Amino acid sequence: MVSEKDLSIIRFLRKDARITLADISRKTGIPISTVFDKLGKFEDNLIDRHVSLLNFPKLGYALKVNYIIKCKDKEKLKEFLCINKSINNLYRINNGSDFFAEAIFKDMNEMEEFSEKLDEFGIEKKDRFHVIEELKKESFLTENAAKK
Repeated sequence: MVSEKDLSIIRFLRKDARITLADISRKTGIPISTVFDKLGKFEDNLIDRHVSLLNFPKLGYALKVNYIIKCKDKEKLKEFLCINKSINNLYRINNGSDFFAEAIFKDMNEMEEFSEKLDEFGIEKKDRFHVIEELKKESFLTENAAKK
C-alpha cells in the first residue's frame, strides 16, 4: 500500500515530471532527502518511464482514432499493431472484442490505408471512433484526493 506521503509526491510528479525535488519538498513539507529516496524507490517499481505528452495536431497529426477490434488471428494482428508507427496505445480487452487501439494519423488517406491493412487480418468486427476533442488527459492521481 502506498502512504499518503508517497501519494503527495506522486501527485506532483504526475502534474509535472520536471518539478524539482526542492519544489516538491517545499510544497509537501517532506524533507528533500526523503523525497530523493522515495523517488529512487518509485523509479524501481512504480514509475514505468518518464515521457512527454505531445500536442499531435501541432506536429501535423490531426487525426486521433480509437479502434475496437475482434479478429480471428489475434497473435498476427497483435504483432502488426505493436510495430505499426500509427499506434500510440494498444490494449487487450474483453466483452466480445480483442483489442483497443489508439491510432494517430496525419490525414484521412493515411487512416484509410491503415484501415485497409487491418482488413487483411481476418477482422470480424472493427469499430472506429474519431476523437473530436480531448476533454481530460492524464489526470489520474494529479489532484489531491480530497478534491474528488
